[in-house]
Amino acid sequence: MTKRIVSFVCALVLILAGSAVAQNCESLAQLKLDGVAISKAASAPASEAKAPGNPFEPPMPALPAHCLVQGMIDQRTGVGGKPYGMGFELRLPMSGGVWNGRFLFQGGGGTDGVVRPAIGGGNTTDRAALVKGFAVVSTDAGHQGQGPEFGVDQQARIDYAYNALGRVTGVAKQIVARYYGKPADKSYFMGCSNGGRQGMMAAQRFPTLFDGIIAGDPGYRLSKAAMAEAWDNQAFMEIAPKDDSGKKIFSQALTEADLSLLSNAVLEACDGKDGLKDGMIDNPQACRFDPAVLACKTGNTNSCLSEPKINAMKKIFSGAVNSRGDKLYSDWPWDGGIGAPGWRAWKLGNSKTSQANAINMTLGTGSLKMYFMTPYDEKFDPLQFDFDKDPARVAPTTAINDSDSTQLSTFAGRGGKLMLYHGMSDPVFSANDTIRYYQQLGTDMFGKDGGGAEKVRDFARLYLIPGMNHCGGGPALDQFDALTALVDWVEKGTAPESLRATGAAFPGRSRPMCSFPQQPHYKGTGSSEDSGNFDCR
Repeated sequence: MTKRIVSFVCALVLILAGSAVAQNCESLAQLKLDGVAISKAASAPASEAKAPGNPFEPPMPALPAHCLVQGMIDQRTGVGGKPYGMGFELRLPMSGGVWNGRFLFQGGGGTDGVVRPAIGGGNTTDRAALVKGFAVVSTDAGHQGQGPEFGVDQQARIDYAYNALGRVTGVAKQIVARYYGKPADKSYFMGCSNGGRQGMMAAQRFPTLFDGIIAGDPGYRLSKAAMAEAWDNQAFMEIAPKDDSGKKIFSQALTEADLSLLSNAVLEACDGKDGLKDGMIDNPQACRFDPAVLACKTGNTNSCLSEPKINAMKKIFSGAVNSRGDKLYSDWPWDGGIGAPGWRAWKLGNSKTSQANAINMTLGTGSLKMYFMTPYDEKFDPLQFDFDKDPARVAPTTAINDSDSTQLSTFAGRGGKLMLYHGMSDPVFSANDTIRYYQQLGTDMFGKDGGGAEKVRDFARLYLIPGMNHCGGGPALDQFDALTALVDWVEKGTAPESLRATGAAFPGRSRPMCSFPQQPHYKGTGSSEDSGNFDCR
């Protein structure tokens, strides 16, 4: 008995000593984990809020004191002698009651290649997750540099597609357990765009890593959307006007007046379908719009669209197809946000010269030829993409990159919760595509006659945001706290029937963002600017 007591006391001393070491931030620099090189572990004092450095960055909120850890995982020399590795940043609220016991993976964006501040912020939350007490990790997804050149390296493709997600999460969780002396009680994921794709990938390829996932405007069929970008670019280029030297000015395929005309016409046709004219289309399923209603009459060239412009918009919104009419991606919803700057930035840009600056023409075309197409083909011209022959060259990347599986039995079976949201005027990934995935998820998991449309709501919810462009912006209510709702769903069993949404585009307005297929309906009394006077049905 005495030996047992001595052994117990010794073990307890070791545990306490280990815990004391663990809660010293700087000591994490000496932590030895297989394949992990920690470059920094330092206590960061509380900081004040900072304005964004450029229009594409969110503001940095005021942060609490925390432990900042940075490092690299699985460093190697890749193709052409270029160094690769999974860079990461982990921020840990100071111990002593500040940590809420939760871990969050902050999703990336675009082609990644940069380690963004791990604060767990974004358009969808009133406070950054770090401020709420989460330990937060971010990563560059296995390569350094935001261009698509990493596509020449096989392992870099795999890391970006899915491997970095699992590897970084595993390492971060080990560091969390070491720092606090215990593992996280619950693990969450939150991301938008490619981060949304990563979230869906987590549910599909790593179903035991996270208890709850938020996937916004997900590029879950990223390779297919890349072909759709080529489709749109070719359609716009065909109608783009020429400069004095005969070169086409891509951004002017549609003018600001054209987009404003289209946006107003869509609202005129569909805004009232939800029972309330308020500049938002809350019943997109009832929206029927044909741009031909804007066709110029003989002798009239004002407040109308030429036939080539109308045909181009029909072609784009119908979606990419091959010569047999087979769908290569998705069609797009008509919505009032197509006249917003965010829609133009991606689809058309604002360059007044022949040097196009639309994101779909810069990031999009580079990614198509260097990452999505196999073999890597730096000289390929996406404006010459053949929609009959070239999709086969995208298929190998589709197999590792796209998160379109509807087999989520393990994730759902262990109590995992998935929240999807999508802006109806997203110019990058079609909200219609996400709607179809959600519907297919219910059918595939529970059967057409098994009540799939209702049963899927037990673990997955979809929210559609009228007017919103890609991950925010546009004439929309794009501010909502999805993370708190997800935590309540996972930990309290409170399903998020709706999320209260606000936005700078409509000062003083709030609305319930209802879970699909429900829609907000004005009750008929009280202010129509107050979410409390709406219900979901």
